[in-house]
Formats: sequence, structure tokens, C-alpha cells
Amino acid sequence: MKWVSAISTSASLETAVKEVTQRAKEQLGAQADLAFVFVSVAFASEYARLMPLLQEQLPVAHVIGCSGSGVIGMDDEFPSEIEEGPALSLTAASLPNVNIQSFHLTAADLPDLDSPPQSWSDLIGVTPEAQPSFVLMADPFSSGTSELLQGMDYAYPDATKVGGLAGIESFSRNSGLFCDGKLYREGIVGVALSGEIVLEAIVAQGCRPIGDLYRVSEGDRNIVLKLEPDNLEDAEAAQTPLEILQNIFQGMDEEERELAQNALFIGVAQSGFKPSLTRRDFLIRNLVGVDPRNGAIAVADKIRPGMRVQFHMRDAQTSEEDLEGMLRRYRIERLENKLESEGTNASPVGALLFSCTGRGEGLYDEPNFDSDLFEEYLGPLPVGGFFCNGEIGPVGSTTFLHGFTSVFGICCQPNHSD
Repeated sequence: MKWVSAISTSASLETAVKEVTQRAKEQLGAQADLAFVFVSVAFASEYARLMPLLQEQLPVAHVIGCSGSGVIGMDDEFPSEIEEGPALSLTAASLPNVNIQSFHLTAADLPDLDSPPQSWSDLIGVTPEAQPSFVLMADPFSSGTSELLQGMDYAYPDATKVGGLAGIESFSRNSGLFCDGKLYREGIVGVALSGEIVLEAIVAQGCRPIGDLYRVSEGDRNIVLKLEPDNLEDAEAAQTPLEILQNIFQGMDEEERELAQNALFIGVAQSGFKPSLTRRDFLIRNLVGVDPRNGAIAVADKIRPGMRVQFHMRDAQTSEEDLEGMLRRYRIERLENKLESEGTNASPVGALLFSCTGRGEGLYDEPNFDSDLFEEYLGPLPVGGFFCNGEIGPVGSTTFLHGFTSVFGICCQPNHSD
């Protein structure tokens, strides 16, 4: 198994395609089985030309990709995150003994959420017994993405699923999705990988908890009305979310209060009973409104009584610490301890990075931050990807659509011990 990634910043699409495919051919020859292509929105008027140009230079049976507000790829031996202007990224792979199933779906194709798991596996064309992993890209305006993730978790509960929502050109509001030589303007494109391949995920949400842990005592749909301390069952201890936030703000210094005005979130614990929670145990969701009349808050997700929640804040330092901790833990626990103890080891050969448009240089004040940190801990590995309008990745055993997150899909070749 071999992966190669290349990036071009040429303003000519023809030249950009030639540059990235030449790099792929130099390292893979004619052995490319799968390619991921990410094109910046600066080429929006030329999306229809991309697949023919690519197939002419590098015939590949399976090509998956999309537009991005920026793209990520390897510039010589180093990762490069191009957030503005024309850019094209190509990640190509030679995958012996790997089964590749690509697909394009729309909301109209999806089974009802009450359908049995086989309805979803029949739709994808891969059985759960094949133990596939998935890479997914979706049009941000099309419905059905969340439903697809729920259905795939139902049909493939043990499968890793990573990806992102395509970038949108600001004038036309169009995005581009690519699947096996065709351009699509809506829906979801993806690829299922099974056989001798392991896809591992790192999801860095970049937030730190503030205040105490609470349980939702009163809530309706996405509205939180009352919260009570997690370690108390006394209903008289319940407070409105606004009262709790006001108490948290009183304990902050001026700099933290200013940051909280634009970087305040809520974390929803994925376990209702785990006694000690870490950052990895929370799903971070946006706060979308506050009602000063009753002290309620609106959350960008469904909320139900009994859920454990904690307010969170995001900043550059926290994002760095979160990602660094995830990478360190992955290197130590997943590669050295977990896989070796099970009698197998998996060697990383390449990676895909799906990063929010709210990260990058705008967050860190320096370029290539997430990809450089990844290389520091796990490199040198070829990395390709794009800046998304939403990121797809697991928290616990469930796959979610995130925001302000970096999701890494790390592709490994299993080495079975005797």
C-alpha cells in the first residue's frame, strides 16, 4: 500500500492538474487505485473541466472529492494549507487487497430511519461483514447528511466514518462534488474501503470546559430551560442556564469575558453515567440564542432531560492543546499499546484532514498549524484534505457533523503477526 499527496497553486487548472498528477505518477506509476481530489472555490467556474483533465493525466477507477474554501496537500515533503486563492490537492493511493466501493446519494435515495440495517447496506453496496470504513463529502445545502450518518451508524456500528461538507463559492453559492469522473451539485459522495486497510479517526474539537457539570432538568427540543448540578438530585438546586452563565462570567477576568462573547459553546456528554469525564467525552455544540425573559438557551442540537452538559470555550491555545493531546494519545495508545496488544500492528501510510474554515491561520495566526502538528507527532506522512463548512467524525461510538473541528482520517496498512 502506498499513498502520495501533492498540491498546486497554479492559477491555470490545466497546469495544476499536470503538476499534481506528475507527482503521483512519479511515486505510484500506473498503480493508482483511488484518488481524492480537492479543488479551491477559486476554480468554481471550471469544476466541470476537472474530471476530464484529471482522467486524461492519471486514469483512476475511483475518484472522490469536492470543492473547498481552501485545500491541503503536500508541497514537496511538507504539508501545506492553502486557505485563499486557486489551489488543487490530489491524494492518490495504490491499495492492493483493498475493496473500493464509491457512491453518490441524494436525500431522496435514503431509506426511512425506521428501516432495517440491510436497507442502508443495500444502498451503499457493502455488507457489514466486510468491515468497511468510509470517507464522505456532502453539499452543505442538501438535506439528508445527518440522516445518512444515523443510518450508516445503524448499519455499520463499528465502522470509522470521516469527511466534511464542501466549500461554497461566495457569488454563485455553488459547491462541487466529484465521484468517478462525474460532477454533482448536490447530495453526498463517498467511498467505502474494506479488506487490508484500517482507517483511524482523530477528532479535535478544540474546546475547554468552564464551570461545573450539569444535568438538563427541563428542556424541549433544542431549548434548555433548567439545569441542576450533576452530583445533586435536589430539584430546588436547579437554575436557568443564564443564571449559571452569569455566575461563570463573574469568576472570569476581563480577557476571558471578551473571549466568551464569541467563543462560548456547550458540551453534551456522550455518557450519562461515566464518573470522570475528559474533553473526549463531550460533543461540542453551538449556542444559537438566549432568552433573557426566562433564562433559557437554544442549542444547535436536540436536547432532552437527563443529558449531562457543561459550558465550553474555544481559543487558539485550547485548540492547540486539544489537538496535541489527541495526537499524543493516538501515537501512544492506539499505535503502540492497543493494536500491539491485540496481536496486530497497523502502519500509517497516509492521512486525510478535514478542517473547519474557522481554524487555520485565522485562529492560530500562522499557516499550516494543524497539519504541521500532525507531522510532528505522526509524520512524515502524505496528508491531503480541505477546509470544510462542517466536519464529519466520531465522538465515542457515534458519528456527528461538527463545526470548528479538525478531523483526521489516518489510513493504515495492517501487519498481521504470526
